[in-house]
Amino acid sequence: MIPILDWSQFETNRPAFLAELSQAVRGSGFFLLRNHTVSPALRARVFDFVDAFFSLPAQDKRALSILKTPHFRGWAAEGDESLDDNSALVDRKESFNIGFDLPPDDPRVQRGEPFRGVNVWPPIRGFRETMLEYFETALTLGVDIHRAFAADLGLEPEHFTPAFKDPLAALRLLHYPTATGAQNEIGAGAHTDYGAITLLMTDGEPGLQVKPRGGGWTEVPHLPDAYVVNIGDCLMRWTNDIYVSTPHRVLPPKRQRRSVAFFVEANPDTIVSALPGTGTPKYPPVRAADYLRSRLDATYAPKEAI
Repeated sequence: MIPILDWSQFETNRPAFLAELSQAVRGSGFFLLRNHTVSPALRARVFDFVDAFFSLPAQDKRALSILKTPHFRGWAAEGDESLDDNSALVDRKESFNIGFDLPPDDPRVQRGEPFRGVNVWPPIRGFRETMLEYFETALTLGVDIHRAFAADLGLEPEHFTPAFKDPLAALRLLHYPTATGAQNEIGAGAHTDYGAITLLMTDGEPGLQVKPRGGGWTEVPHLPDAYVVNIGDCLMRWTNDIYVSTPHRVLPPKRQRRSVAFFVEANPDTIVSALPGTGTPKYPPVRAADYLRSRLDATYAPKEAI
């Protein structure tokens, strides 16, 4: 159901890799990616800081609330988000969001451009440096994966690369507390991701499920050191529905669950429209920032919990 791809084969056996990739992105829209370029040491350091941040007192995290900024940076408390647009359920998780890093005097910040705010940082020594290192490393991998998509789609190798300069990409640290057993409890409601692709690393605690077209909810397996990679709505639009963005959710875990999601998003001014050779467009062209804004506004809209 969820194929396992070996990233090293993109260089050593490209036809075989692309055949597996093609099937994955047109089928479940999810795959596990092993032998990638992000070091185990960096991944481990990120998880150490995930634990350090979410262990802070609530008042310290509240000072960094995502609700205090229009740029979606900082801490989202349990109940701040509802990923399922068709449900009144709110997510039982907390998160910390980091965007493309800009200084306060950057002209884009000064002009108040959408998503061009400054990051907020907890008073944890080494946290900022590690997260920015991971942000750049994960972004590099994400752009490289788009070179594989270009090959699969018969495009020039660097077709997507310019779109990811100064991107809307976001790094999200996530903590799901142990399930209480309460009725209607959900870790993260059923949703599709908004951007191009998501690179997810987890701690191995079960809970992530995917619902392929025409099928039921299926557990996503854990493969140590591998990424869970999934297609987002923006790339599905870009490929004119050739690639599939698939609903997924997180069930309340039996033990606390931590994960780290990196959302590979295009530059705000990128116009997302049907790629050459993909047939009659099924969607109107849309500016990447406008599309992301519409999705995030729905996520953070107040809902009455049930």
